[in-house]
Amino acid sequence: MEISLIRHGKSQWTEDKPITCQEFKNWVAKYDRHGVCEKTSYPLETLEKIAAAKIVITSDLTRSIESAKLLNPDIHANSDPLFRETELPIPLTKLFGLKLNANMWAVLLRCLWFIGYSRGCESLREAKKRAEKASILLIHYAKEHQQVVLVGHGFFNMLIVKELKKLGWVSARKTSSKHWEYTTFTKNK
Repeated sequence: MEISLIRHGKSQWTEDKPITCQEFKNWVAKYDRHGVCEKTSYPLETLEKIAAAKIVITSDLTRSIESAKLLNPDIHANSDPLFRETELPIPLTKLFGLKLNANMWAVLLRCLWFIGYSRGCESLREAKKRAEKASILLIHYAKEHQQVVLVGHGFFNMLIVKELKKLGWVSARKTSSKHWEYTTFTKNK
């Protein structure tokens, strides 16, 4: 049995002008609606993993669904909101009109999220519970289909990795969070 986790491709939404934290919420919505940048080639091992999969799962976000189709146009992926990326909190205050680029807001808000601030989104604790459910579902699919691929998201894949390891699943390679890269976990029956 094996479960492979692939991170989606790079988003087409790349606007990088300084914005306020309130504007960042709209930026995230646009990021979620846009697809991914098509490449001229993809990592061969990633293509082999998705071609060999008996079942492919994605989140219900466009970048996850489109990434699966770009890696293998012939597959029918099962999309499930359970596998969505973890959200970022939006501060209650306007932070004195502070403007940062989207990447800086993402880092700052993710740090706040890790220390417990979760206004307007699921908490880290809730995300861990969702990752536990997602891991159990992936294991169910692996028992039924032997080879499962999830085309998912950076942070949520990381939480799934932690849950799979807790449940005795192992990987022969270091977990990657790069776009289009995969990590495979196995467990003997």
